[in-house]
Amino acid sequence: MAKKLWEKDTTVDLDVEKYTVGRDRELDIYLAPFDVLGSMAHITMLNSIGLLGDDELPVLLAELRKIYKLTQTGEFVIEEGVEDVHSQVELMLTRALGDLGKKIHSGRSRNDQVLVDLKLFIRHRIERLTVAVKSLFDVLIKQSNRYSNVIIPGYTHFQVAMPSSVGLWLGAYAESLVDDMTVLQAAYRVSNRNPLGSAAGYGSSFPLDRQMTTDLLGFDSMNYNVVYAQMGRGKTERIVAQAISSIAATVSKLAFDSCLFNSQNFGFIKLPDEFTTGSSIMPHKKNPDVFELTRARCNRLQALPMEITLETNNLPSGYFRDLQLVKENFVPAFDEMETILDMTARMIDGIKVNEHAADDSRYEFMYSVEEVNRLVMSGVPFRDAYVKVGREIEHGEFKANREIHHTHAGSIGNLCNDRISALMNDTLASFDFGKWHRAVDSLLEK
Repeated sequence: MAKKLWEKDTTVDLDVEKYTVGRDRELDIYLAPFDVLGSMAHITMLNSIGLLGDDELPVLLAELRKIYKLTQTGEFVIEEGVEDVHSQVELMLTRALGDLGKKIHSGRSRNDQVLVDLKLFIRHRIERLTVAVKSLFDVLIKQSNRYSNVIIPGYTHFQVAMPSSVGLWLGAYAESLVDDMTVLQAAYRVSNRNPLGSAAGYGSSFPLDRQMTTDLLGFDSMNYNVVYAQMGRGKTERIVAQAISSIAATVSKLAFDSCLFNSQNFGFIKLPDEFTTGSSIMPHKKNPDVFELTRARCNRLQALPMEITLETNNLPSGYFRDLQLVKENFVPAFDEMETILDMTARMIDGIKVNEHAADDSRYEFMYSVEEVNRLVMSGVPFRDAYVKVGREIEHGEFKANREIHHTHAGSIGNLCNDRISALMNDTLASFDFGKWHRAVDSLLEK
């Protein structure tokens, strides 16, 4: 069994070890490539301040590149008895290079190692998430434009209210994703700051060049105060979870609408047959299970920020083992959100729209406001027009004129999808993922 990084002469109780390690070995696989990158930047900096020799650095970097390749091919494993990714990487180095492998830990702690691992992981996964969000956005805009003229009722208080359209409905969710992307961009900015060099939360007596590691890893800046760098553990995850929660809230509402509009009582859309399931007793049923599970999964993701808050909100400054538990649901949340976004995009892309849903007589009264407005345009005071149309409805005399003339920005006749798309593109451009890609590529090539 491998010796712990912190282990001296006393052997820890096996039950205690199992309890304290928890799911670290499982979840740290996600962090493995980023642990290697952090180590590469750290030892490059150690060489610059004289703590690693010029002959030692290339040897360590070459071995770390080999380990990095293993993380990319799925061959990297955390062995039985090794408690975390940091221990595994150091174990592999010492096996290959002997005592030289033990030098990589100078000037840092597992505390700032996991901090930088998480920051790099988050940065990478946020980029992937932006791609998934944009893919759903593009489908929504495409379908919104396609069905821009298909009228369906809009609702207030679950009562038929005024004319809407399939295009207006889907475009609303596209614009909602723009705001979600803005929140995600804020979370990215919080994440893209370097905690490396904060060590256990109080810095080091070594003359660490923290700006150098910041540049090598492509961060926007460092977390300057070392105590705050440590305090960022849990806080960063909560902020990112809030951004994920914002996306989940949009998709959950879309899933609810889709289940509702797919039902026979509404019949505005029909979900793709291959995305529905049957009943064990009712042969006619086509259940919207995919969107029902999407709704539930999104609602579960919306609970994640509160879970992290409850795990961390009674902790003072400094490191505590409580923070380990934050990884358990936070790290897998990215896979969950990406899967949801992909499935939702496929569902929306395949919907069939009932282009004559609004012809049903039950929706006749949604044109009442149109009639009031026509009277106002002819010179009748609004309140008099409202009373006149209201009385016609009460006495069963109202006849709907189904012509609609909505032309202002964002209405049925002017969806502004081009402007919504421009907003999305501007928001995406503000992330500047290229900066860290160039830094990491350079680090791997050194």
